[in-house]
Amino acid sequence: MLKIKKNILITGAAGFIGFSYANELLSKGYIVYGIDNFDEYYSLKIKKKRIKLLKKYKNFVFKKIDITNKKNLINFLSKKNFSYVFHFAAQPGVRYSFVNPQKYLNVNINGFINLLNIIKNKKVKKFFYASSSSVYGDTNKFPVDENQKLTPKNPYGISKVINEELASIYSLNSNTQFIGLRFFTIYGELGRPDMFIIKFIKKAFLNKKFELNNSGEHYRDFTYIKDVIKILNKLLNGNFKFKNDVFNICTSRPIYIKALCNKLKRELSFKKVVSIKLNKADVLKTHGNNKKLLKLIGPIKFTKIDYGVKKILDWSKNNKNLIIK
Repeated sequence: MLKIKKNILITGAAGFIGFSYANELLSKGYIVYGIDNFDEYYSLKIKKKRIKLLKKYKNFVFKKIDITNKKNLINFLSKKNFSYVFHFAAQPGVRYSFVNPQKYLNVNINGFINLLNIIKNKKVKKFFYASSSSVYGDTNKFPVDENQKLTPKNPYGISKVINEELASIYSLNSNTQFIGLRFFTIYGELGRPDMFIIKFIKKAFLNKKFELNNSGEHYRDFTYIKDVIKILNKLLNGNFKFKNDVFNICTSRPIYIKALCNKLKRELSFKKVVSIKLNKADVLKTHGNNKKLLKLIGPIKFTKIDYGVKKILDWSKNNKNLIIK
């Protein structure tokens, strides 16, 4: 149960995590200011659907803004009072970061700086921002913990490392508490259509060939979106002494992709899966250590992957129009 009765800013409100947490806060009666630029990296249809759902709440104030546009950002935020920020706006995508690295520099770094400079003049108690498991890169030591050396292998991961460094620097002369969230693979209903599970479901619905990267011979640490919401609630309400820190957001239960693929094939009666070589932008395994997080916020009963997948499948079958363009 949430306790804080303060206004909250969420950037990337049309994104999967931003929408999901905004919906949680709004359902509890909190005023949420949401911003998003409706970037076309993936389906605008699903992004607009998310915002449409959030606009059902009278306590939701939305503005279409690009965080790289400092003037528009200042004009909107200077008139708003908020005590907490959840910064989820960013250019996602590991592979695409090799195609257009400049965009990651502009959005993920310059946009991040714009927001940091604006909140310096606000009485923000906590600033949460999305980092990523991509900061770890390839490693042979598992599970990875927050003290492990960061060796990102793509521009996306590098942009997230720089975000963490910027937060650390800004925290030195600020009364705001900075909390970095190293998200691993987050999944769930209304999730990103460019991610493995929903991408697979889409191909099955269209009866088109699905290309299985590295023949499925890799692992991902999946976390169900409702578990992420529980974690964010505890971090929002907790009274923590540190000025700046980062936490792995994960179940610490890596899933074998080939096994997950076979499960989806059975559930969807779909066989058009073709194995392809490993994409060099990808890592073979993600497996995070969540002990630091759980020591801080207490235990979390994580959702089992079978249940999470069932929920996505049920939702997908009822929302084919959102998955199939």
